[in-house]
Amino acid sequence: MASSSKPDYYKVLGVSRDASQEEIKKAFRRLARQYHPDINKSPDAEAKFKEINEAYEVLSDEQKRAAYDRYGHAATAGAGAGYTDFTDINDIFNEFFSGFARASTQTRRGPRRGADISQEVKVDFLEAVFGTEKEIEVVRSEVCPRCGGIGAEPGTSPVRCQTCGGSGQVRRVQQSILGQFVSVATCPTCSGTGEVVNVPCKQCGGRKQVRVTRTLVVNIPPGVDNGTQIRLNGEGEPGINGGPPGNLYVNIKVNPHPFFRRKDTDIIVEVSINVAQAALGDEVEVPTVDGKEKLAIPAGTQSGSVFRLKGRGVPYLRRPGRGDEIVIVNVQIPQTLTPEQRKLFMELARTMGKEVVPQQEKGFFDKLRDAFGM
Repeated sequence: MASSSKPDYYKVLGVSRDASQEEIKKAFRRLARQYHPDINKSPDAEAKFKEINEAYEVLSDEQKRAAYDRYGHAATAGAGAGYTDFTDINDIFNEFFSGFARASTQTRRGPRRGADISQEVKVDFLEAVFGTEKEIEVVRSEVCPRCGGIGAEPGTSPVRCQTCGGSGQVRRVQQSILGQFVSVATCPTCSGTGEVVNVPCKQCGGRKQVRVTRTLVVNIPPGVDNGTQIRLNGEGEPGINGGPPGNLYVNIKVNPHPFFRRKDTDIIVEVSINVAQAALGDEVEVPTVDGKEKLAIPAGTQSGSVFRLKGRGVPYLRRPGRGDEIVIVNVQIPQTLTPEQRKLFMELARTMGKEVVPQQEKGFFDKLRDAFGM
């Protein structure tokens, strides 16, 4: 019978009392891998591991197991005091870390995608509206043309690293109170490549890549704006160990226009008319990105009036159609008058009176909000 001060060894390993030695060993290996303090950092991991090891030390020995089954913990006093058999736990961690080393080596030496690069391109306002092509110079790494990317001078070849035997990893075995602990690190001689170049390439110095400047043509579609990003697939840094190259990201910056402004896909322009045009109405020509366009000014137009020219804005970037042009009309009051103009204004003033009327119509900013649907 098991003592109340110690847990049942069979329950510790999670096996039945008639479990075979193979079942006991499998249970121990599974639990030891789970609770070893070098892997499991929980506060009770070490105590749990000691309990597992103590149970296995008894149940893996036929004579000790028979005595335990008959007399309980009294027959195994002192068991587990000195971890005398580390064969199984060493096998577990050798297997675990060697598998980790193989996976790390495969990842390090396998194909890897090259890094992405980015570059800013400035375009004029109208180029952003209608699209354009720009030539840019990109500085990037490329596979060395002299050695073909192996790093060795033509006629020679890299040799297997003697430090790691070509694995790219070095294993260190450390002894602790819990047994041997195997750690894996990148080989300091070959930096994880598994190869050493004795005769470096004269062009790249063994680095396998060279820095070059390439001229690329970027197609900038209509409708781009500040912050628009264009991706050029495969124009980034070269891949490693045969991996695909990275991408080049072109970041658009739009230069301001002298009088056009932009809000999303709408273009805003302000024009001035004189008081006669505002009072009597007129047909004027206003600038658009497509050229001059006629705009009817109704009689009685107030300063700050807003008009919309449909389809004269910026093309939509990912669908057909265009935004609008917003025309803000300001009435310009003359600062100097000829004698004839002054006479005419005085006659007009006599007919209009001097009464001051409070403003009841929408102001300029209200009209602007209406025009933009704000």
